[in-house]
Amino acid sequence: MLTAPAISEAASPSRGTALPSLIGLNREALAEHLAVLGVPDKQQRMRVGQLWNWMYVRGVDDFERMSNVAKGLREQLAESYSLARPEIVSEQVSQDGTRKWLLRLKDGREVETVYIPEDDRGTLCISSQVGCTLTCSFCHTGTQRLVRNLEAGEIVAQVMLARDRLGDWPGAEGPEDKTGLPNADRKITNVVLMGMGEPLYNFDGVRDAMAIVADGEGISLSKRRITLSTSGVVPEIPRWGEEAGTMLAISLHAVRDDLRNELVPINKKWPIADLLEACRNYPGLSNAKRITFEYVMLDGINDSIADAKELVRLLAKIPAKINLIPFNPWPGSPYECSDWDQIEKFADVVNRAGYASPVRTPRGRDIMAACGQLKSASVKLRASQRAAAGDVS
Repeated sequence: MLTAPAISEAASPSRGTALPSLIGLNREALAEHLAVLGVPDKQQRMRVGQLWNWMYVRGVDDFERMSNVAKGLREQLAESYSLARPEIVSEQVSQDGTRKWLLRLKDGREVETVYIPEDDRGTLCISSQVGCTLTCSFCHTGTQRLVRNLEAGEIVAQVMLARDRLGDWPGAEGPEDKTGLPNADRKITNVVLMGMGEPLYNFDGVRDAMAIVADGEGISLSKRRITLSTSGVVPEIPRWGEEAGTMLAISLHAVRDDLRNELVPINKKWPIADLLEACRNYPGLSNAKRITFEYVMLDGINDSIADAKELVRLLAKIPAKINLIPFNPWPGSPYECSDWDQIEKFADVVNRAGYASPVRTPRGRDIMAACGQLKSASVKLRASQRAAAGDVS
């Protein structure tokens, strides 16, 4: 029997501010803001380096703590800018150690971020949009309409807030409840763009955010430890490889166009053949940099041995890993998860063809944090509050 997950409502006080944030700006933009404050040209590079280190290496959220920055400049920065993270509306900790944060952004909109710990690593699943423009029939997020793209700073801030909560900055102690946290120096070792939204529909914001996350003089997460997952925005796939160069995952889920049209409606615009051709041409693709194909296991829908054999045929000559995902139920879902025996038979076909095909262990199901379950609680929980404020969207 599942135990009740730990839930903390309003886990942090509101940190909202009307001031613009410096989080998410690249070095050139930071220099421009410093110029506005009157910092001389010859000092700008040094000051940018100091700010970058304090924000992304040490994780400070208060300009006053930047001890090697001149006091007068610290005061100017505090009067003009913010380093605030999103407000934590609620924090839930699963019995397996998975953590989910419902975050309120500066305009009151909300997104979810999930941390999945393992023995030697920790993966942070971040969102790129409020809601989602797609309507994948097996995905809970797809039942929430798209509101807007996240800004680069709002994407980076999810990583920074998670590091705050996990004590993942140098010298930080971490949370009292260390359930499931990895025995590693860094608690967040991997970032996946698999949260709310289709990241390639927010290309510039996601690209700019990941450039900061991967920066070797800041958060310094290798591009090989960053994975973007797309439902198949074919024209943007090669561009992402060229401009961002992270690992790539494809939400495939079907081997026939008629079924994929139903499960992943974007397939009507870019069918399987077009999607796989873009994958074959993904910049940097090799056996050392394989594409992950995600395949949710739906009972009686896409889980036959014939489906497994066709999957192997479709992916021929593509350096790939196939990630089999037991379907995670959500209220009102029309699907059920495949039987475990059937999943194992499916995986055996894929394994014998030479593909690594791990079956993703469901994590965080008890707090609706598993794959395909994310949806802003504000959609229903806070509807009455928004209506009272005159916002009926």
